[in-house]
Amino acid sequence: MTLQEKVAGIVGAKRALYGEPALDEYALDESDCAPHRPDVVALLESEDELIELLKLSALDGIPITPRGTGTGKAGGSIPLAGGIVVSCERMNGLIDIDERNLIARVQPGIVTGSLQTAVESVGLFYPPDPASLESCSLGGNVATNAGGPRAFKYGVTREYVLGLNLGLIGGEVLSLGRQTIKGVTGLDTVALVVGSEGILGVASEVVVKLLPLPRSVAAFVARFADEATAVDAVGNIIAAGHRPRTMELLDRRVVEILGRDGSWPRLSAPSASPSALLLVELDGHDSGVEDALLSTAKVCEAARAEEIIIATDENQRRRFWQMRREVSRVLKRYHPQKVSEDIVVPPAAMAEMYRRLDQAACEFGVAIAAYGHAGDGNLHVNILAEASLAAADLQKLRRSILENAVNLGGCLSGEHGIGISKLPFVGLEHGQSALAVQRSIKKAFDPMGLMNPGKVLPPGQQT
Repeated sequence: MTLQEKVAGIVGAKRALYGEPALDEYALDESDCAPHRPDVVALLESEDELIELLKLSALDGIPITPRGTGTGKAGGSIPLAGGIVVSCERMNGLIDIDERNLIARVQPGIVTGSLQTAVESVGLFYPPDPASLESCSLGGNVATNAGGPRAFKYGVTREYVLGLNLGLIGGEVLSLGRQTIKGVTGLDTVALVVGSEGILGVASEVVVKLLPLPRSVAAFVARFADEATAVDAVGNIIAAGHRPRTMELLDRRVVEILGRDGSWPRLSAPSASPSALLLVELDGHDSGVEDALLSTAKVCEAARAEEIIIATDENQRRRFWQMRREVSRVLKRYHPQKVSEDIVVPPAAMAEMYRRLDQAACEFGVAIAAYGHAGDGNLHVNILAEASLAAADLQKLRRSILENAVNLGGCLSGEHGIGISKLPFVGLEHGQSALAVQRSIKKAFDPMGLMNPGKVLPPGQQT
């Protein structure tokens, strides 16, 4: 019996995909990584089906690659070793919202934006908000510990995952974590799984923490002469005791391209040269939000903001965010060969990181556009590569950017993960002893090495 026939025997013939046209979609994600076709794709609809596939994996030595909706930016769901792609896109149910205990139980394929809409309809709030929230799955968010603009105030996915069911190679399902806000029994295995990028197991159910929905939200955009001035304003906002839920910084090159595209509203007094923009949003449960917004805007004025435009209604505020979430797509439209990096530096080091990005751009003769979450130092760095940039030079430039982030006390990734894209650079952040410990943890969960092989952890000495 072929592998395709065995998988079809578990999930049914219509949900066992094979052949080039069907498999091409599952050979890549939204990263720049080279595609690899699986041997078969299983479109799961239940935990029982997952268990049977994991038993088949162990019995026949077949690699398993977990996948959500394929919006990953680091190649984490690309099936390097072929085998079975276990797609959770149809396991997308909202099992239960427990309003009294402020939790929700969901399947991993639920789209994050759908979860947010559902809980907000009953006055509750799921804060993590990756830019792709209208298409990314919660299981994918769990795999990469996704964050988004609201992470400065509310934290990332790990802060909201209380428990989960994790399927292991061989078919055992671990019930990890809890359904209570507090709980310190044993090691925090949930925190270990969140952000592990599917190399330990496949989540089949997730319990998330909810908050009361803020009753008031207000936003403004401030324009600054350059990135360093905008970064100073961010520091001053925090020092003044304000806690915006988002502070999004768009550098001058991003703003210039958005303006060329018509994707950003023209401010009342356009600058003679491109300006950096800071999008600030505050929320809360009382009438003081508007006062806090005006106070925060005054901090920006004192920090030499050239102009401030306050969203006058909910439609304008949503329009700001719609345009912010389109940044990556607009950059791709004008620079189809752009390469995206996701780095983190201490917020106070952001201005220096921008300076080093300018240096790198000059050295390699390319443009670099960077935007991101100024409150927590998470920058999305886009190399606007042209065909003339040799592959070896591109790799050197990527290494330079990542080295500078680590040297400033930062990390290789804030929310996209390592996957295969950043695998050659992991040694910049983790020494061999730390990597050896991580490999031993991987082996404890996956002794056969069949779960999402070739991702996150380099196999040997890293230079």
